[in-house]
Amino acid sequence: MQKWLKTIELPVDQPDVTLREQLTAWALPRRIQGQLRQNRRVLLNGRYQNMQTHLKPGDRLEMTFLATDFMTATSQYAAEATGQLEVLWENEDVLVANKPAGIKTHPNSPGETGTLMNLAQAYLANQPNSSAYMVHRLDGATSGAIVIAKNPVAVSILNAQLKTKQITRQYVALVMGTVTQKQGVVDLPIGIDPEHVRLRKVNGVKSQAARTHWQVLEKRETATLLQLELETGRTHQIRVHMQAIGHPIVGDVYYNPATNSSRLMLHAAKISFKLPFSQKEISVKAPITADFSAIVKKS
Repeated sequence: MQKWLKTIELPVDQPDVTLREQLTAWALPRRIQGQLRQNRRVLLNGRYQNMQTHLKPGDRLEMTFLATDFMTATSQYAAEATGQLEVLWENEDVLVANKPAGIKTHPNSPGETGTLMNLAQAYLANQPNSSAYMVHRLDGATSGAIVIAKNPVAVSILNAQLKTKQITRQYVALVMGTVTQKQGVVDLPIGIDPEHVRLRKVNGVKSQAARTHWQVLEKRETATLLQLELETGRTHQIRVHMQAIGHPIVGDVYYNPATNSSRLMLHAAKISFKLPFSQKEISVKAPITADFSAIVKKS
């Protein structure tokens, strides 16, 4: 059975907390904590100790994770080395890639290739005990920073961060027209468009609360460059909200069909999250692509 061993030497500023409290602070799901405890697969300084044991600086933790600990233990993406994965940052548990516009994040059917996850699987092929696991996604037409886990342990931790909104994403978008206010918040529920089930609309079917924060970066002759942050993560949220306030995104063939841009002008410029098995938050920026900049200059 496949297993993943994680060894951590606690830092000099390690707080006085119990082993259980530390695993919880790392966002390790309780179900997995229970498996580690029941099967004595968490060792403190080389031996199993009670979960109420207090930790000290320099202590050594060893955790052994098994495939049975996870709902999806094995990554099934086919490795495809026909393109090059642009890696912005990585460590042993996670990488951040810069997704090009026009490539899907993941396959929708078994054996499908040509997606970012296929490229990531090929990139990780020579890294021991590592595979590509999806944490979140970007629309195919959207470019920018995306987090990819290298093992199922990191997936479970990052998924927990998503649920508690500890992973934040900052976007830039070029929208139609002149936005007169400097900043604002769009607070409109988003649901399924009953006429086009793959699309979304404000107050659509099964609507859920959605909030998008925005501020003006630059006003152009016919368009405005915005910086946006999501408070929620609904499908097509930025695209739907910009359409709803009368400033659809340039190049959005779904929500701005009159557009004539060669690409969707939406880019995930920065992502921030806590490293698995760490309290350290990092922010990774994805540089604006040349085609994006060229369209902004012409607008």
